[in-house]
Amino acid sequence: MPRAFMFGSITLPAIAWSQAVAAQPAAPAAQPVAASAAPSQTARTTTYDAAYFAQFAPRTALDIAQHVPGFTLDLGSTQSATGSVDVRGFAGTAGNVVFNGARPSTKAETLDVTLQRIPAQQVVRVEVGPGDLFGSDYAGKSQVLNIILSQQSGIDANVTVSGKRRFTGYTDPNVSASAAIRRGPSTINLSAGTGRNKQLEEGTDTLTDPATGELVQFRRKHNTYFNRDPSLSASWALERGSDSAFRLNARWQPSRFDLFQRNRVTPSDGPPHDDNLHQHYRDPVIEIGGDVTRPLAGGAIKFVALATRRKRHDFDSYVQRDGLLEDNPDVVGGFEQLIDAKRNETIGRVSWTRSNLLGLSFEAGAEAALNSLDDHTTLAVIDEKGDRIPIALPIADATVKEKRGEIYVNVGKTISPAFRVDGGLNYEFSQLKVRGDATADRALKFPKPQLTLDWKPGGGWHTQLSIKRTVAQLDFYDFISFGELSTNRVNGGNADLQPQRAWEFRLTAEHPLLGDGLVKLDLGHDLISLLQDRVLLCDDKNVCFDAPGNLGTGRRYFAQLTVDAPLGRLWKGLRAKFTGTLQRTRVDDPISGKPRKFSGFFPDWQWDLTVRRDAGAFSYGFEVNDNQRFTFYRTDEFDTNFNRGAYMTAFVEYRPSARTAITLDFDNVLNTHAARDRLLFFPNRAESEPGIDEFRDRNRHRSIGLTLKQSFGGGGVAK
Repeated sequence: MPRAFMFGSITLPAIAWSQAVAAQPAAPAAQPVAASAAPSQTARTTTYDAAYFAQFAPRTALDIAQHVPGFTLDLGSTQSATGSVDVRGFAGTAGNVVFNGARPSTKAETLDVTLQRIPAQQVVRVEVGPGDLFGSDYAGKSQVLNIILSQQSGIDANVTVSGKRRFTGYTDPNVSASAAIRRGPSTINLSAGTGRNKQLEEGTDTLTDPATGELVQFRRKHNTYFNRDPSLSASWALERGSDSAFRLNARWQPSRFDLFQRNRVTPSDGPPHDDNLHQHYRDPVIEIGGDVTRPLAGGAIKFVALATRRKRHDFDSYVQRDGLLEDNPDVVGGFEQLIDAKRNETIGRVSWTRSNLLGLSFEAGAEAALNSLDDHTTLAVIDEKGDRIPIALPIADATVKEKRGEIYVNVGKTISPAFRVDGGLNYEFSQLKVRGDATADRALKFPKPQLTLDWKPGGGWHTQLSIKRTVAQLDFYDFISFGELSTNRVNGGNADLQPQRAWEFRLTAEHPLLGDGLVKLDLGHDLISLLQDRVLLCDDKNVCFDAPGNLGTGRRYFAQLTVDAPLGRLWKGLRAKFTGTLQRTRVDDPISGKPRKFSGFFPDWQWDLTVRRDAGAFSYGFEVNDNQRFTFYRTDEFDTNFNRGAYMTAFVEYRPSARTAITLDFDNVLNTHAARDRLLFFPNRAESEPGIDEFRDRNRHRSIGLTLKQSFGGGGVAK
């Protein structure tokens, strides 16, 4: 898993690059049908045949999903920098894509990865419709993409070979391959990839006294980050009908990450010296899942099982010297930290669906989950003699266990061809235990109702209103204390952390534009209680740490406009997609008591523009985006991240044959710098004035990539 990019010296913090089952039975895999390049519509869905996407020469199902007009991929499963999944249960990772009407039984693998390993030749068509068509996991979603795969026997495969040249001249190679083997109702998907991503970066840190503006320290840094995430994935499906299916899937990823930093530190009152930061992380993950669907009482019963196992072995080392490397200096100190942890999750689920029960679509089910974390953290300072002196952390060795259960029922009714109502109630109950350096027990219960109104008033308009209550998943690593050697700070653990709850209100309106284009407006409001943010926690010796904690009530408002416009009337093959978001967040700060924004990536505005032209064997285009700066409001600092201008990528693709594509891509076309401005308070923000202002500038410069994609086989859609 790619990590946040970390830069830093042991004296002040790092900078992060700121770039920013179905309520109706699932449809069986489809036989090839006569293809059409024009989309077709029913009362509730829009269908795009494979022929529609021929103009984009897709190689994988991901390429197809990215070219569905007005559709934005929701990856579903998301991960934090510690590797923990931060969504609750199985339903929380649903995303907005299904395959033959059913969702994949995985949490560790995001939808883009799943889509990438399906050859485009296997896709017969895609259907876009409201979430209620595909079950309670998708309730309230205005758009869900149903990818219909071919039943034609045969083998289809893709091989991708790429290289990316960094500004230093280093070339980062990668190879990936996927294959789909189909025999009658049985399909096997296999995929593997090297998953290499080596980034090189340079920059400066300027530390000043905020009161006088005088220079305190200057640093010149060179960072090398190396993610190596090779992976092996396999899945098998036996699909004989909407109520008769067996599926198995597995994924193994022996993830590793290494960072090496050269840091020349020049204090204002002393000679320069060379320091180094090393990070060596080994975080493998393995996941096995599957599901079985069988007919029952006029409907279908589905069993889902999923087991995910993660290990974390993260070693950090900071070396301090008394001079420059060319002068053979002595090591005069430093720090070391080792985190050893195991994070496990096991989920079992059963559901029964029936498309018509007393005139209603009906789904009921239950889910049980067991989550655990076993963490051991050691932090030490290294003195001039090389001795390691342990630093006591408030919660460094602990286990966290959660037993969670949930029952739910959902019903829906089509009132008229243009109007539908769906509603449901989930009831969740859990027991959470923390043991080790801290002891905490609590039982939690949450009713989670939801209601969705879907209306097509005519004239091509489609609107949807949804209201639901959600409960966030706790990141179990928030219970544990650990140091950040790149930032010279300690994150305290909070054994009493509670999951935040929210009432989410959504209103969506969309309308076709210029033929197969789409304009869509999304409005939203979140009313959040026990908002998870940062608080000040003190131990029994009155030593205080910044830690995760619950604040009071938070509010979020947003409006997002998406315009996906075919511009062939201006220039044949031209298409543009614009997405713009305005949002406002407010919560009372725990230190000042005054209203402020939420911590983290909640910019007041952000936008993205993609322009592409397809002309015969050639395609070319660019993407440019930007967002307002955003701040992490820690109790001892304001940590603000931003790009110093818009960020741009571009590409040119040539297809010498229907099975071959050669792509030249350009990253950071505008040579945009990333920046981070940190105001540090001592000992915390209860002091009225900051003690240090640290401004960091980073640049990875432009890079150029060359990719060859080759397709094989012909067992998919009939040509």
